Amino acid sequence: MGTKVEDLASRAGTREDVNGPAMAAFVAAGLGTFYVGVIVLLNEIGVYAAPAIHPGAGGVSGRMIFATIAWLGTWFVLHQLWRRRDIGPARVYRASIALIAAGVIMTFPPFWALVS
Repeated sequence: MGTKVEDLASRAGTREDVNGPAMAAFVAAGLGTFYVGVIVLLNEIGVYAAPAIHPGAGGVSGRMIFATIAWLGTWFVLHQLWRRRDIGPARVYRASIALIAAGVIMTFPPFWALVS
C-alpha cells in the first residue's frame, strides 16, 4: 500500500489533475454576472427591453432568463475548450473578480445616471 504522496505522484499527468473545467466555471460565473449587468444597463438606458417571461416579475424575469442562458452557454463553451488543460488560476481569479465587480456596478442606479 503506497503513501499518499506516491499515490498523488502516480496520478500526475492524468485527466483528473487538470483544472480547466473548474477554471471555466470561475470565468463563466464572472461573465454571467457581467451579462446581468449589461442587460440591466441596456434596459435602464432604453436600448433594450427584455420581455416579461413571468407576468408577476415583469421584465426582470426576461433579463434573468437571457443572462442565465448566456451564462450556461459560456460555461459550456469554456468547459469544452479547457477540459483537458491546466489553466493558471491567478489570472482566472483576477478576471472573475473584475467581471463580477463590473457586473454588480452596472446594476446600480447611480451608474446608470453616469452613462445615460
